[in-house]
Amino acid sequence: MTRRLSGPPIDWENGRVDLSHGSGGRAMAQLVDGLFVAAFDNDLLRQGNDQAEFPVDAGRMVMTTDSYVISPLFFPGGDIGSLAVHGTVNDVAMAGAVPVALSAGFILEEGLPLADLRRIVLSMARAAREAGVPIVTGDTKVVERGKGDGVFINTAGIGRVPPGVSVGGDRARPGHAILVNGSIGDHGIAVLSQRESLGFETSLVSDSAALHGLVADMVAAVPNLACLRDPTRGGLATTLNELATQSGVGMTIREDAIPLKPEVRAACELLGLDPLYAANEGKLIAICPGERANHLLATMRAHPLGREAAIVGQVVEDPDCLVVMETQFGGRRILDWLAGIQLPRIC
Repeated sequence: MTRRLSGPPIDWENGRVDLSHGSGGRAMAQLVDGLFVAAFDNDLLRQGNDQAEFPVDAGRMVMTTDSYVISPLFFPGGDIGSLAVHGTVNDVAMAGAVPVALSAGFILEEGLPLADLRRIVLSMARAAREAGVPIVTGDTKVVERGKGDGVFINTAGIGRVPPGVSVGGDRARPGHAILVNGSIGDHGIAVLSQRESLGFETSLVSDSAALHGLVADMVAAVPNLACLRDPTRGGLATTLNELATQSGVGMTIREDAIPLKPEVRAACELLGLDPLYAANEGKLIAICPGERANHLLATMRAHPLGREAAIVGQVVEDPDCLVVMETQFGGRRILDWLAGIQLPRIC
């Protein structure tokens, strides 16, 4: 039940976060009730406790946690709020699991415009509703001006693994096929286009999206799917290195098979970046037995978030666990781990 609190109404248009909003007193309760509870409203959140109690089915569960520190807070195709939902839902889905619930913790900097906070929270609520995954508990803290960067969001997500599904980064085997569900690098370049020091014109928008519906179709079509991973920070190349190392195998991909928008390619050439290491927020890598690859590809392309899916390579035997790309010119290039930070504060 929502608390009835007296006091001056919050000025959502012109007000700013101040230290009283994190003090545990009336101002904090007004902020929590008037914004977070109202936006994220659901039966579990309405319990009003510091935790949420809910029933679970017998079987296996997964849990993940993540923190979002993206700069800028708003970017073409999304913002830190929708990104926090999509990223956490996707981390659960990469285990082949069905997301059940999310938590959200907000660290707010003194002076943050309440209009910006409200925009972020409403975007986050909309993303959670569209994904069908409720935010059931949360927390809010306020730090002094200059001790944060507007707002940071920490999330946790839990999910249920369907019977018979066994997906993990250590399950890739020689002969398996490597697939992606669409063009790479969109998120990283869309965010970069809004940086004050690098701002440039582009029609690109972030690919940020919740992928659990696509994953559900994939595991239903190919129950022996081996690996799933979303190539966020570090992009396609770094994520393939992670999977190769976990599974103790090598990987070979074909440059001409990788979906890549001309705008991403042009921006990367202009800025001296490698699109293979650019961040994504609505893309996944799937690895499955080679004989099931075409069936999985057809399933992915039948889903709105997989229309540009492609088979980009295969898993090979290699004790050095190298990821190698066959270039368009007939050469071979080793795709090593990302050294340093190509695009900081990207998620």
